[in-house]
Amino acid sequence: MLFLQKSKAQLGFCSGNSGDPIFTETFGAGLQDGPPLPAGATTYNYVNGGPLEPVDGNYTISSRTSFFDWFNTNDHTPGDTNGKAFIVNASFTSGEFFRRTINGLCENTSYEFSSWLINLLPSTGCSGNGIPINVRFQIWDNTDTNLLATGNTGNIFSKSTAIWEQYALVFQTLPGQTSVILKMLNNGIGGCGNDLAIDDIVFRACGDRITLADTLDNTGIAVCEENVPISVDLNATPDFSIYSTHAYQWQESTDGTTWNDIVGETAQSLTSPLISSTTLYRVKVAEDPINLSNLNCSAVSDVFEVIIEERPMPPTSLGEVSLCEDVVGGVSVSTPNGITTNWYDAPVGGTLLQTGSPFYETTINGTYYAEAVSEVAGCRSDSRTAVSIFYNDLPILENEALILCEGESVVLSADLPNSLYSWSTMENTQEITVTLPGEYTVTVTDSKGCSTTKVIAVSQIDKPIVDRIVSDHRDLTILTQIGGDFEYSLDGIVYQESPNFQNLLGGAYVAYIRQKNFCGVLRFPFVHLVIPRFFTPNGDGINDRFIPEGIQVTDDYEINIFDRNLRLIAQSKEKDYSWDGTFDSRPLPASDYWYTVKVGSSLFKGHFTLKR
Repeated sequence: MLFLQKSKAQLGFCSGNSGDPIFTETFGAGLQDGPPLPAGATTYNYVNGGPLEPVDGNYTISSRTSFFDWFNTNDHTPGDTNGKAFIVNASFTSGEFFRRTINGLCENTSYEFSSWLINLLPSTGCSGNGIPINVRFQIWDNTDTNLLATGNTGNIFSKSTAIWEQYALVFQTLPGQTSVILKMLNNGIGGCGNDLAIDDIVFRACGDRITLADTLDNTGIAVCEENVPISVDLNATPDFSIYSTHAYQWQESTDGTTWNDIVGETAQSLTSPLISSTTLYRVKVAEDPINLSNLNCSAVSDVFEVIIEERPMPPTSLGEVSLCEDVVGGVSVSTPNGITTNWYDAPVGGTLLQTGSPFYETTINGTYYAEAVSEVAGCRSDSRTAVSIFYNDLPILENEALILCEGESVVLSADLPNSLYSWSTMENTQEITVTLPGEYTVTVTDSKGCSTTKVIAVSQIDKPIVDRIVSDHRDLTILTQIGGDFEYSLDGIVYQESPNFQNLLGGAYVAYIRQKNFCGVLRFPFVHLVIPRFFTPNGDGINDRFIPEGIQVTDDYEINIFDRNLRLIAQSKEKDYSWDGTFDSRPLPASDYWYTVKVGSSLFKGHFTLKR
């Protein structure tokens, strides 16, 4: 990579305005090395860099610098293709290594000599101890006896990257003198280092710093085409840093390259003719009017540019905008380089909403109007470009909480038809069927591309499990193993919230249990035994026998009756069994007696009273 750096070092640049170059040495371009410098231009030996490398005391003219371990970099001349440079490996002995005679100068005139140099040795070369380059520039009169100016670059040390650096020297010619001799001397010594390249040697006249401004102190103006033709009043102001007197010749240009004298305009100020297209102005300045006709003897001022801009075309719309209401967007246009955009709320007049951007952010539906504005002169398009934006509503979905009955399934719906669906289960239909509890989500995207996510919480209701049924004489209670919002029935038709049933005859029953939301019905058959709490075997024909109700419905039945000493006094497997209160045909005394009734695998225990 090439880096450029301007440095004055011990030398100096023209402090005022310079003229156009009157001498330039770029050392040519091309892939072939050479040609050698003219005879007398150097005391060093020329080598062709193709087969040979320039060792100490040698030089080459080449488009490459990749000799030894040097940087491989381009020459300095801007825009060169395969540009060449003067490549020098300094001699072991310091002294002159380049001279060139510069002709066509003017007497008693200040000039600026400048040249670009580069240290070709990387900072890692010579184990980091490379000899720096150090060049002395000298300007002599054409007799080579009067030294007009001299200056040293000082040590230019190796760097980590290739950096071209510019150095300059200002001098003044003597009376009667029209040519000078440029000399370059090596202040260093040969050895490891002191390897350099030189390019773009330039001589140009050095004059005062001359500024141009109009009556409003503008140093340039830009005007829209609808306001032309115009005229400008310009004034040249020298700083007297070089010249003691000043002669002027005004010039104009349409491209900044070719300049034409404006006939008769030799004063310090200028009133331009009417201007209808972009025009540049400058003034040549010399100490003596006779030197104005010689480009080698005059300097030129800063340039005053009158830019005439055309009215820009209206911006190009990037299309109507349709967005979802949860996205912040805006309207956009495109314009060429150098054209910016102002936004309005009306096609003509209206409120200025924003300046300087082709994008206008808004969350409000409507049509907005873009006006093109040139960045230099501020010229506006003759119409505005309308761009509309519309924010679409998001799909409206309601989150849900659903009940899933244990062992069953439930259908989840995204509700909105004719849309795209993305379920958390990776399914993409409007409805899905699930068998497990949990939180399910579905993202629904409508025909306008707007999306909303719906959350469905599925809670499972477990089936009731009967723990046992407790019979208490003619009452019974249905007990479940798990809690729930259950309803109970003994006929499967009429349900009640209480698990307690009263005043029932003994016999075979079916318990029906369900959640209140009708999440399935549990059917549980059972036998309800009604054991008399007392009986009175006194022969009055009322309640004379102990008769259990309900045993008649089962074939697997057994009853045992015990006295308080746990003596078995009665036993039977008959379904129509009843006890008359005797043991071995003898009446037993009034007392409490205990029983066990086995129905299938169920065992019922309790006691009753025999009254006399």
